[in-house]
Amino acid sequence: MTLPDGIHERVAPGALLLRLQTASARGGLLDGAWWPRSRSAGAELPGLVSALAGHIGPITRVGLDASAWDETPTRLVVDDRVVHLDWSPVGDDTVLVTRGERDHFKLLVIPPTASPSAAREAMARAVQVGNIRQAEQILIDTGITSSS
Repeated sequence: MTLPDGIHERVAPGALLLRLQTASARGGLLDGAWWPRSRSAGAELPGLVSALAGHIGPITRVGLDASAWDETPTRLVVDDRVVHLDWSPVGDDTVLVTRGERDHFKLLVIPPTASPSAAREAMARAVQVGNIRQAEQILIDTGITSSS
């Protein structure tokens, strides 16, 4: 699936920032970047899922690193749909979003305490066409530490 041009927006004032790659083909390692405002999965994920669903269709699963969040629910109901949450100790600074059965979108997760300028730079690097940098390296290159 291609993503429509111009997908990068403030989803809700002060809530989170999301930026998706707008190239007609998904060729990089990452499909976008997400900058949640806290480490509360219950507070942050509904906004992400709702925003993504509006652009790419219904989300069925979200995979996250358990060590990066304060709580680990196993499912959420967002926009009257059940979204299953998978937790693992991967520590790769990403979130994996599944649409349907097998269509995955991989997003860089920027720690909530990152500075706005570093977060903007990391988000821009994540959506560069043909990006070959892993999420962790983008954070390092922009001066953001995973535990920021």
